[in-house]
Amino acid sequence: MRDRTVVIPDELVDLVTTDVLAHVSSVGERGWLFNHVMWIDWDGEHVRVNSPVGSLKGRNWRADPHAGISVVDPANRFRSIQASGRVTAIEPDTDLDQIDRMSRRYNGADYPRRGGQRETFLITLDRVRGALG
Repeated sequence: MRDRTVVIPDELVDLVTTDVLAHVSSVGERGWLFNHVMWIDWDGEHVRVNSPVGSLKGRNWRADPHAGISVVDPANRFRSIQASGRVTAIEPDTDLDQIDRMSRRYNGADYPRRGGQRETFLITLDRVRGALG
């Protein structure tokens, strides 16, 4: 395990703090990889993703915390981030604060589906590779 925090370079941080969709991977039972197109957030230390309680990605990360993330700039397909890490914390999103924050960024309004329980997964990165295009 590394003893330093891996961060996203300043010149690429817009890819994880604006409305660009990410591909986030999880490892399922039998070792199969699953890719999920989803909203992400960056808190300066973790990539944060949100999902309904009981989702496939949540079950996968509880069994195997490894995660991969890729984001491609829609204005320049050669500008991108590829990262890997581990889910190091799972937090309940009881009041939907996290999903509302991401929904406002991606859609301009609070998250519309108010029923059900959600949780936020914090992914601690151990590798980041970026391309500036």
